[in-house]
Amino acid sequence: MSVSASITPFNSPNPPSLPMILDTLPDPAIAGQTCPPRARLQIDLILLAIEALELGSSEAILAFAQELELKGIIKDRVNLWRMRSSNPMRRAHIRRPLTIMEAKALVVIACYIARRLTVVIRQMLMICQQMNDKQIPLEQNLRLSNYLERFRVHFKSRMNVRRSGLLALSSDEKLDELAINLLGQLLFCTGTAGMQRFWISLFDGEVE
Repeated sequence: MSVSASITPFNSPNPPSLPMILDTLPDPAIAGQTCPPRARLQIDLILLAIEALELGSSEAILAFAQELELKGIIKDRVNLWRMRSSNPMRRAHIRRPLTIMEAKALVVIACYIARRLTVVIRQMLMICQQMNDKQIPLEQNLRLSNYLERFRVHFKSRMNVRRSGLLALSSDEKLDELAINLLGQLLFCTGTAGMQRFWISLFDGEVE
């Protein structure tokens, strides 16, 4: 081995270190380092539910990216849109992969926002259960009604409802069920090791 080959040039850039928070999520044992379609859809849906829960959530996502030192991955609004448009069920689907690192960043931020909204999410799920028990339409509760309506509008405007994977969600009733289910997932994310368990659930059936 030559002396010159063993010396690292002074001007060689060091590879950027990844934020330590991403190490809390294990790398899935899948081929390559890109997310399968189902995981991309689920991450996008969880973010869609957050958008329906809280106005200005896109700004919140970027703010958390800054706070959690994830700006190197989620750089700006356009970059965030490109990541979410990797979801094959989107109208504006972009044929690009969603890397495991990008997916981890989105999941971490979604879970941090969910933790901030824990009280609201828990209250809405309790109200939903009480109204279902009494067979009262959910639309009669203003907070729930607003959430469900925003979720339906977001879903219909952004998802390609003609795709075979979404045909079962063609009615408002089915979309409301999905929206409530996503509230349950968000609450799940706020629990002990919830972020890790949600992350692992994205790859159920995908792991080799």
